[in-house]
Amino acid sequence: MRTKLFALLALLVVLAMVVVACAPAAPTEAPAADQPTAASEQPAATAEQPSAPTASGDATAGTKVGFVYVAPVGDMGWTWAHDQARQALEKDLGVETTYVENVPEGPDAERVIRDLAQKGYNPIFTTSFGFMDPTINVASEFPDTNFVHISGYKTADNVSTVFGGIEEARYLSGLVAGSMTESNILGYVAAFPIPEVIRGINAFAQGAREVNPDAEVRVVWTNTWFGPPQEKEAAEALLDQGADVITQHQDTTEPQKAAADRGKLSIGYDSDMAQFVGDTVLTSPIWNWAPKYEEIVKAIQAGTYESEAYYGHMKDGIFDLAPLSDRVPDAVKQLVEQRKQDLIDGKFAVFCGPLNGANGVEILAAGKCMTLDEKLSMDFFIDGVKGEAPAEGRTLTGEDAPFDMSGNSDAMSDAKAAFVYVGPVGDLGWSYAHDQGRIKMAEALGVETAYAELVPEGPDAARVIRD
Repeated sequence: MRTKLFALLALLVVLAMVVVACAPAAPTEAPAADQPTAASEQPAATAEQPSAPTASGDATAGTKVGFVYVAPVGDMGWTWAHDQARQALEKDLGVETTYVENVPEGPDAERVIRDLAQKGYNPIFTTSFGFMDPTINVASEFPDTNFVHISGYKTADNVSTVFGGIEEARYLSGLVAGSMTESNILGYVAAFPIPEVIRGINAFAQGAREVNPDAEVRVVWTNTWFGPPQEKEAAEALLDQGADVITQHQDTTEPQKAAADRGKLSIGYDSDMAQFVGDTVLTSPIWNWAPKYEEIVKAIQAGTYESEAYYGHMKDGIFDLAPLSDRVPDAVKQLVEQRKQDLIDGKFAVFCGPLNGANGVEILAAGKCMTLDEKLSMDFFIDGVKGEAPAEGRTLTGEDAPFDMSGNSDAMSDAKAAFVYVGPVGDLGWSYAHDQGRIKMAEALGVETAYAELVPEGPDAARVIRD
């Protein structure tokens, strides 16, 4: 009996100990709202968790900047130029950066961009045209993260676009090529038939034919941004056709190397390719992304950055022309410097009339220049360019202010505004109200207007709008 009693008492003691162990601990006093925990108790920042700003208000320690590249950093061209800016951010602002290279345009880009956003990178720079839709898609999931897309046209509250009118530097390089060619055949290894690339081709031709009306620019498309074998083969094909100056829009130095191997000359792109190939590279239109990137990051740190559609010019310093080779005569160097200064001062614009398309159609009459929208949607070749373009040259309205690089003009006499109505103008409702606006606009601004009424929503609307 005594043994059973001791056993029962022991069991009760054990049960009591278990109850005490399982009971919740007494709450401790929470620190006051204005009383931070000790530094030793704060969680350490990790690669996926930005550290908090310092007490002095310096947000640098908490800034992580991500970059998505379409090609390898060592391409010596487009991606290399962006990576120079990334390194400048680290050096000048002390921020943390990372990059992912060789990201193909398409679904995989969306995965990479989303991964950077999930890890707290802000802003995220996506640096190829084909990253546009993936950037927009991911941005909708992370409204508090800033995304900056290079060379696209879609924006959102947290998505900006950044690019520049590097066609100005392309034009200057065309002055050099047109002056240096002996065969009057200039070879252009082109990437994709999009307005960005076509603008560069036409600007190059403008410069070349200004100094040499007999010069001809021949275009071969590779449909690559970074494809060394294809770009080399395209350059060799152009050299076989008699081209003695080669240029390109892609990221590699292969076209320059192909020209040098044949004893010919070349024009680089994106970075100063003479440093990689030699003095047969006469010059290169080059990008200088660091100042704009630093401006964006500083504004984000200060909480003042707003979505923008930025398109810089030579005067803004976002691009330039690399130093000219010693092979270039002094007279050509002087002409290039003068034209460069004219561009900076707003005394000269690249695409002004009289200007004809490659099909002979007059694009711009004398005294008119392309608007910014017309340049950004360019899909045809101008006179002097030989190759396949998506569209034929067509007459453009242009603007009356020849050197207004903003694309705005106070001269409204040539403006024509059109309206497409789903109902009749006499419906006394929706279409009627819009038509009252059309009438008032015509009276106040003196512009020509037209309208189409009773247009059904669907395929027929596309036909009317296209017309």
